[in-house]
Amino acid sequence: MTITADRPVSDTVTDPSVELPARAAELLDLLRSNAARTEDDRRVAQENIDALAAAGLFKISVPKRLGGHEADFKTFLEVTSTLGQACGSTAWAATLINVCGWLIGLYPDQAQRDVFDDNPDARICGVVAPNSTAVAVEGGLRVTGKWGFASGSLHSQWAMLGVPVVDETGTQIDQGMALIPMSELTIEDTWYVAGMRGTGSNTIIANDVFVPAHRILSVTAAIDGSYPTEHKDEALYRSAFVPVLALVLVGPQLGLAQGALETVKASLAKGRGISYTFYEKSVDAGSTQINMANAASLVDTAMLHCFRAAADIDTAAASPDYMDFGNRARVRMDVGVVATRAREAMDLLLTVQGAGSFAEVSPLQRMWRDLETGSRHAVVNPAIAAEAYGRALLGVAEQVTPLI
Repeated sequence: MTITADRPVSDTVTDPSVELPARAAELLDLLRSNAARTEDDRRVAQENIDALAAAGLFKISVPKRLGGHEADFKTFLEVTSTLGQACGSTAWAATLINVCGWLIGLYPDQAQRDVFDDNPDARICGVVAPNSTAVAVEGGLRVTGKWGFASGSLHSQWAMLGVPVVDETGTQIDQGMALIPMSELTIEDTWYVAGMRGTGSNTIIANDVFVPAHRILSVTAAIDGSYPTEHKDEALYRSAFVPVLALVLVGPQLGLAQGALETVKASLAKGRGISYTFYEKSVDAGSTQINMANAASLVDTAMLHCFRAAADIDTAAASPDYMDFGNRARVRMDVGVVATRAREAMDLLLTVQGAGSFAEVSPLQRMWRDLETGSRHAVVNPAIAAEAYGRALLGVAEQVTPLI
């Protein structure tokens, strides 16, 4: 049965591409004020979660028929990069919850109803890696496992977790993502890290949990663009699987670099000098001017690659054909470029600001740690992305990863 207009819509947005980024911008002061507490508590401040929910910013990619905005990935990245300017951890948690809001649109209608029928405001976290065992039983699988780095799990009601799909003999025949209520799972407190500390990316545990077949998405089929949703007219849910999962990760990273640039500009505007030099104002120094120009250009480069990739994903989704392999590989390359250029920009900005950047009271040191941590996500890996893209460019059949 298809969910239609009888589904209550939580929010009316005339133009999501304008209104959702604007709502994100309105929350920046709140996120900045809670950034240190978010980090100290190792979870996103509840005020932030409540504000994002009230602004509809956990429903960016949820289907409209389920009360979401069904916004494109350009809008998605504008929102998450904006949030990242104030708090990397909040932006990261929002990113992972929202991309799972997109993933739910790929599942069969019954799975979507399972999540949203009882709670139209449900949030979902996810881990793709199949860190579990599974036993085939009538109607589905029984799953046992542990999944680390489950960002957003502290604020979600459901989880999508990687599982091996096995037959009656126990032989693996596929890889899937099992959709499971958080009420049937437990969370182990394992997220003790140097950066992105507030994401609460702890470990989810399942102990012999039954998952019906309609709540298991084939990852293998999804990589090739085959999704079981019955709602084939919804263009957003024709977007390319791996390019989406990779690209969304750099929204917060871009935002952190943008936020650091504005933070240093504001600091320089106060007129401080450069210690042990004759410069009474740092802005008068050629080294400051050159470093700031190069940092800004690197941020621009990251932004251009990020939004080119988003435009390519959105354009391909609007067409009847799945994004071709070469462009999917290039999106992975773009992801690596965004991460690298953002890190390079941050390095220059820290140099301009000097050793004071690393004072505990300075937001720059937190931005730096968050960026250094988030940009090391395995799917971002710039070297692997470059190798995969190079092979695609040169027509080398054997690839280094299935995630393209």
